[in-house]
Amino acid sequence: MGIRIRAIEVFRVELPLVEGSYQWSGGNSVSVFDSTVVAVYADQGVTGFGEICPLGSAYLPAYAAGARAGIAELAPCLIGLDPTELGVLNRRMDQLMRGHPYVKSAIDMACWDILGQVTEQPLVTLLGGRVGKDFPLYRAISQDTPENMLRMVDTYRSQGYTKFQLKVGGDPNVDFERIQAVSAALAAGDVLVADANTGWTQHQALRVVAAVGDADVYIEQPCLTYDQCLAVRRKTSLPFVLDEVIDDIGMVLRGVADQAMDVINLKISKVGGLTKARQIRDLCVSLGIAMTIEDTWGGDIVTAAIAHLAHSTPMEYLFSSTDFNSYVTVSTAEGAPERCSGRLAAPCRPGLGITPRMEVLGKPVFEAGRK
Repeated sequence: MGIRIRAIEVFRVELPLVEGSYQWSGGNSVSVFDSTVVAVYADQGVTGFGEICPLGSAYLPAYAAGARAGIAELAPCLIGLDPTELGVLNRRMDQLMRGHPYVKSAIDMACWDILGQVTEQPLVTLLGGRVGKDFPLYRAISQDTPENMLRMVDTYRSQGYTKFQLKVGGDPNVDFERIQAVSAALAAGDVLVADANTGWTQHQALRVVAAVGDADVYIEQPCLTYDQCLAVRRKTSLPFVLDEVIDDIGMVLRGVADQAMDVINLKISKVGGLTKARQIRDLCVSLGIAMTIEDTWGGDIVTAAIAHLAHSTPMEYLFSSTDFNSYVTVSTAEGAPERCSGRLAAPCRPGLGITPRMEVLGKPVFEAGRK
């Protein structure tokens, strides 16, 4: 008999933002992220950790309290399963709970951590192998005045970033100015993405892409629905990124068939965890679609998972990634990857390669099974 899950604990951690707040389309903002950390305890004294941190409740069909409620529903039914049999584990979670992929993500991530520890390999090896020394990061620029957003681009460029994701999706007239101000100030080698986060209507998005058609900029997720985004895509020659609507393999295949995008934003929790994110990553590589590999948000644990998946992705298909632990003021784990000159590398230790700071996690808010 193989290794078995003995207990699952859930922790709640608040992650305040370094900049004080983060704003995106629709007037949405957040100042403290509500993160959920999952510990999966298995035989032989092995413990794996995962994290899920939705971007508030107005970004995707996900919210922090829902993650914890969903995990409490699933956890008792997973006791006794082999955490290293990730396909079996994921099928069981899908049988127990239809949909709600974000709920399953942290459990899946923790079981990958266990698999790495049991096999004494870092996840980057299990996910395909380390590609190069490190990989590039982007920096999200919180929605603000054009002048302040340009100032933040300059600030982060001085820290080594060369890829910048402007949060637009507000008043199109102001968004013109935001995009044009930053585009005009790009340095050689810089990459600019205008991310509307579904914030424009179709007619507004068409106005924007027409107005900035001569700029060196990618357009990301301009509208709420796939069909609206596709209509905009067909009216512009600017490179196109889809994010919120790409939530499973079926949507990737649809997008490829329609030539709806050049890049996708692959968020680990949006698709249900590392198991399904790896499937989509490998499909995109086979189909020639580049990816930004990240998650909805998080701290050290999520950043480690992102690093392992991104660092095992062929360089030509990794458009970008990000280091969420540098956006927040609280560290939840030792050994987490830290950026260097706008780049990141996956940890070398087995599993996720991190050691959670239990004094920061505090007491569990939910427990199932017996350690």
